[in-house]
Amino acid sequence: MTNEYDQPIVILGGFLSVAAIYTQMRKALAALSGRKVFIVNTRLFDWLPSVSKLGWFLVLNKLDLSVKKALSVSGEDKATLVGHSQGGVLARLYLSPEPFMGVHFCGVDHISHLTTLGSPHLNRGGYQRGGHMSRWVQSRLPGSFFIPQVRYTSVAGSYIRGDSAGTRFERFAFGSYEQICGDGEAWGDGIVPVSSALLPGSLQITLPGVSHYSLIGEPWYGSEEVLPLWWQPDPKTDLL
Repeated sequence: MTNEYDQPIVILGGFLSVAAIYTQMRKALAALSGRKVFIVNTRLFDWLPSVSKLGWFLVLNKLDLSVKKALSVSGEDKATLVGHSQGGVLARLYLSPEPFMGVHFCGVDHISHLTTLGSPHLNRGGYQRGGHMSRWVQSRLPGSFFIPQVRYTSVAGSYIRGDSAGTRFERFAFGSYEQICGDGEAWGDGIVPVSSALLPGSLQITLPGVSHYSLIGEPWYGSEEVLPLWWQPDPKTDLL
């Protein structure tokens, strides 16, 4: 059986992200964990059709190729998967053994631990906020569906409170939170409210002062000083 301390780590970015965004995060996480870290090589155009199931399939296929490459290079039979934003929602779908668009990804056989960062798991929003994807996944694979085969950690940032009459960032957060959870005045990471990012049944971590991404503000989930706050390499930490 694979030793989780030796498993490679695979990072799947969020909507409209490109792999280069996570380069510094990869280096810092590799130094912190002592493991090989891989980034799914998504490009902007990979995400453009992701409002449809065909679009999801294209990203899932890239994820599957990255996981299999990571396992081949490392010689391990399991990997740790980190999904940022919508990447965390798609990662939950990847775990399913049920066929999707005719393909059995069956990530549950390859992944021992899934960590999601600012992922809008509970999302009532429209297509532009990934609501359709989140609701579809939640209806078929609710919460931490594959426990105990897979450990789940969900991380939320409490960076800014939405305010319709506030600063530019507060107004933007208000609109995003209102669309996702129905409460524009909630706290969140600037895009995803805390309540939506915490997946039922998972180890839940809320990080004060941490944003969704550096364009919203610093630090963000991938900042070097933030990684030790959510990185959970020891299964025993689930008991804390």
